[in-house]
Amino acid sequence: MIKTNVMRLLDAAGIEYEAVEYAVDESDLSGAHIIDETGIDKDIVFKTLVVTGEKNGFGVCCIPALDELDLKKAAKHFGEKKVEMIHVKDLLKTTGYIRGGCSPVGMKKQFPTVIDETATLFDRIYVSAGQRGVMLGLNPFSLAEYTGAGFEDITV
Repeated sequence: MIKTNVMRLLDAAGIEYEAVEYAVDESDLSGAHIIDETGIDKDIVFKTLVVTGEKNGFGVCCIPALDELDLKKAAKHFGEKKVEMIHVKDLLKTTGYIRGGCSPVGMKKQFPTVIDETATLFDRIYVSAGQRGVMLGLNPFSLAEYTGAGFEDITV
């Protein structure tokens, strides 16, 4: 098992997690592929999306992998009139992560973060470990505390 920077950060913070590896398919970076590969319950696999707004800049949203982000709800959460998804070409330079390996932990800068409220229903959710092919299962409240995130309904 490889040790990612996200794992090192969580270790240093004393946050427990479970790492799960899966086979990467470069042609399919979807949450559905990860769910199929790992067998993890679809309700607890979360994807990390980065949005940008005119007033406050970037925001990070963690939502169930098969759900769709509600941009209006996200904008309201981040105090913006509207937000849009960051362009894939800007993801690496902004966050330090590539598409399919974006984690809410360990970005180049700690951006305001929100986790979909459904995460509170579970003892553990899975987010990217910071690279394609590795997911981390951890307590959603520990994740929220570490990232300074709140929980809110941000899906369609």
